[in-house]
Order: sequence, then structure tokens, then C-alpha cells
Amino acid sequence: MSGCPGQDMRNLKVSLMKCPKCGTEVEMFSDEMSVKCRKCGTKIEREQVPSCIQWCASARQCLGEERWRALTGADDKPADGVNKNG
Repeated sequence: MSGCPGQDMRNLKVSLMKCPKCGTEVEMFSDEMSVKCRKCGTKIEREQVPSCIQWCASARQCLGEERWRALTGADDKPADGVNKNG
């Protein structure tokens, strides 16, 4: 396999967002930062920029254990349980 396993479209998740202007429900996929309301054209943005770390099941594998833990705020112990900080 080449590239990020998270690029497989089967891993995307959808959520419904309400347009702040007209109230229409709009679909937004987990890899999108913004969408336009199909009814009134208002741009709807996520409060937080999506990150594959949050939604991709392969993020831990792609990033490696150490970087994944640092970015997710997981405990400081590596996967082997040995604390290298002392």
C-alpha cells in the first residue's frame, strides 16, 4: 500500500450541520473544513479544523506511536510501558 491508509474514502464519516442562516441541514464529511449550504449558499465552517488523528483508524499507524501520543495528548509512557523520562 502506498500513501496514507486514511485516504481510503471508506473511512470518511459524515455529520449533519445546520446552516446558521436558513437552518437547512447540510452534510459535512470528516475531511472537510467547510461546505456551502445547498439552499442559501452560506459557507458553513467547522469550529475546529479536522485532523486525521481524530477520525482515521490508521492515524496511529501512519504517524508512529511516539508522534501519535504527542499529538493526541496520550500519557507519556511509550507503548512498551517504559517511561524514558525517568
